[in-house]
Amino acid sequence: MRFNYREVNPGAFQAMLKFDQFANSVDIDPILRELIKIRVSQLNGCAFCIDSHTRDARKIGESEQRIYLLNAWRETTLFSAQEKAALHLAEAMTRISEHGLTDEVYEQARAHYNEKQIIDLIMIINVINSWNRIGVSMQLDPGQNK
Repeated sequence: MRFNYREVNPGAFQAMLKFDQFANSVDIDPILRELIKIRVSQLNGCAFCIDSHTRDARKIGESEQRIYLLNAWRETTLFSAQEKAALHLAEAMTRISEHGLTDEVYEQARAHYNEKQIIDLIMIINVINSWNRIGVSMQLDPGQNK
């Protein structure tokens, strides 16, 4: 870790915790929330968050097989169409500078989620992207996550 950002700026850390608490309280399946967090963390290269959220997913019943195949979710039938729509949204939002959020991705999400749920998904995706940027910037080590 570069430095203890929690101690240096506790207000910033508390703001992130509040954002995280909100995202964890939305009406989206807890396993799907963890899958989104893992996939976004994979895309952003945040080892600390991948470690944390794979452990969290296992604790609530996610299978090792689905965790291992998450980076290839398009190529497997292990994920439902609804989960795939959310994962597609998560990838598009994480890589938003590349193509924006296309109508195709939005309509796929809209086929499975109502407007409130789409906002809930967007909040989950935003908070994990924020945590990833903190984790990568601060060089957080999964070994510190025990």
